[in-house]
Parts: sequence; structure tokens; C-alpha cells
Amino acid sequence: MFFERVVRPGLFRIGGGDPEAAHEWTLRRLAGLSRWPTAVAALRCRYAVGAPHRVFGIEFPNRVGLAAGLDKDGVALPAWPALGFGFVEVGTVTWHPQPGNDRPRLFRLPASQAVINRMGFNNQGARALAARMTALGRLPVPVGISLGKSKVTPLAEAVADYRRSYEVLREHGDYFAVNVSSPNTPGLRRLQDRGLLDELLAALVGDRPILVKIAPDLTDHAIAELLEVCQQRGAAGVIATNTTLGRLGLAASERRLAGQAGGLSGAPLTWRARQVVRFVHRETGGRLPVIGVGGVMSADDAARLVDAGAELVQLYTGFIYHGPGLVRACARRLAHERPHVTRR
Repeated sequence: MFFERVVRPGLFRIGGGDPEAAHEWTLRRLAGLSRWPTAVAALRCRYAVGAPHRVFGIEFPNRVGLAAGLDKDGVALPAWPALGFGFVEVGTVTWHPQPGNDRPRLFRLPASQAVINRMGFNNQGARALAARMTALGRLPVPVGISLGKSKVTPLAEAVADYRRSYEVLREHGDYFAVNVSSPNTPGLRRLQDRGLLDELLAALVGDRPILVKIAPDLTDHAIAELLEVCQQRGAAGVIATNTTLGRLGLAASERRLAGQAGGLSGAPLTWRARQVVRFVHRETGGRLPVIGVGGVMSADDAARLVDAGAELVQLYTGFIYHGPGLVRACARRLAHERPHVTRR
């Protein structure tokens, strides 16, 4: 409760209430904290939960990870395990550095426990991330790297764009997430179509686990086709789900923000994310492991995602609203959840 009552109100006032200013301020402080081993160790003693879980051939210290988007350029990597995360996903990173979409592009909806973003893959590029991770060395938890398409790259050249990023980052990622589902890069979601996804996975699947991150807005038929391609091409798993273009579940006082372009995350996505996880698990018979993400605002939400079929869960919006206490609560709860029998 200390985070909700004291820390969060202060963070939400930074920059006159600008969410992106608060995000940048927090990353700078976490990056500074990362240079103090004693402080990092103290945080780990408070928040880290040991509950090992093996999936994709990787041993995870616990089943709760940081979702892509909170630390795109990996500037605060040592801090995240200290806050209790059992794995960290950096990115989404693109081959070409890019500024992203014009500001304002991030909106809080506190009454709805939600966020709308249209960031547009703002990042320093794959080569800058590789250099930073080379200097840093290995983390005490697995690292996933989310790959996206550069905005300047035509869709016809998307495969080569992803492949370039993968090549320079290959040695730094324990797994790679192929982001073909962000609503904020024009045309990107077309890469979820059978033919384009088949070509992309053919170029990427190899010596590192490759996961495909899917949109919650797909129909069951479209998801089934995507899963068929994933299994045929040897993808290691699926991340379900990205943000939604839908606007159901907003509080009445915040429906005026429904017209803001971008992807919605947080509590309004809880039910749909769970539904997609359950569909993926059922459709593949558990043979394609799932990382569940979307609307995890409590330890109960995390447990329900695992019950639906997720092997691991990730936090994004829930962490913004509830802080590291939520990470610890989810990890403790999932330590007692039975793992699924069929998994890689």
C-alpha cells in the first residue's frame, strides 16, 4: 500500500502529470540505482521470490516477467531483477533508430486502471542495444528481446529488417519475441497473416527460442491459422497478448479518452487476454507454451492466466499502478500453481 499511497501519487505528478515524463524520470533513477550493487542487493532481498520454472529450455527464477515496452533500450536492466522480476523483456527494438510517434503519445486512465499508448517503437536501434548489453554482461535472470519492424522499412523488406536486428542481438537474448501485433506501426499487423508470418519465422527460427506476440483483436480463426504457422515453423511459443484497439471496459469518467489513437492495456484487457491464452492452450494441446500478458492487476489475475494455460506471465500496466509489491505478490502466488504437463 505504500506504493499506491505515497510513491504513485508523486510519480503521477512528475512533468505536470505527463505519463511519459514520469516514465523517463523513473528509468533514469533505476539506471542510476543499477550502478550501486549494495542497493541492488538490498532490493533483491526485499522483493525477489525464488520459485524456479523451466520452459522453452530456459530456467526462470520465478514465473513473473517484465513486459516489453517499459525498458525499450535496456537502460535499467540490473534494476528489474532486484524488483523481483524472474525475467526481463527489453524492446521493442528495431534495426533503425527511430523517435517514434509525436507527443503526447501516452495516456493514463486511473479510474479504469488502464493506459493508452501510441509510442511507435521509439528506440535507439538494435546496434545500440547490443553495445549496451555487451558492456553490461549477463543478468541473473533470463532476458528476452522483442523485435519489431522499422517504420522506414517497407513491408516487403520486413524480413530482412527483423533479421538484421536478430543477428546483432543473437548472443544477448535467451529468447526473442517477434512483435507483429503492435497497433502503432502502420501495416505491422499484416505480418500476422499466414504467408508473411511463415516467411518471417523461416528466417528467424534457429538456435534461440522464437516467440510470436499476437494481438487480442484477432478472431479465433485468425489465431488458429497463426498457431498452425508457428508450429510448422518451429516457434518456441506465443506471447498473448499485445494491446487492443478496442475500448470496452473504460470507466464512464474516462470514455472521453476512447477516441485517442493507440493500444489500450490494463484492466480492460484482463478478460480478453485470458480468453486468448485459453484458446491458444486448447488449440495446440499445450504443445505451444504461452507467456500471458494483459490486464494482470493482481496476483489473482496472474493465477487465472496460468490456470487458462500460461506458463509465465508478464506485467506492464499493473506494475505502473501497483509497483514492485505486485511483482512479489504474483511470484509468490504462482509458486503454488501447478505447472502444465505438456510444455517445452
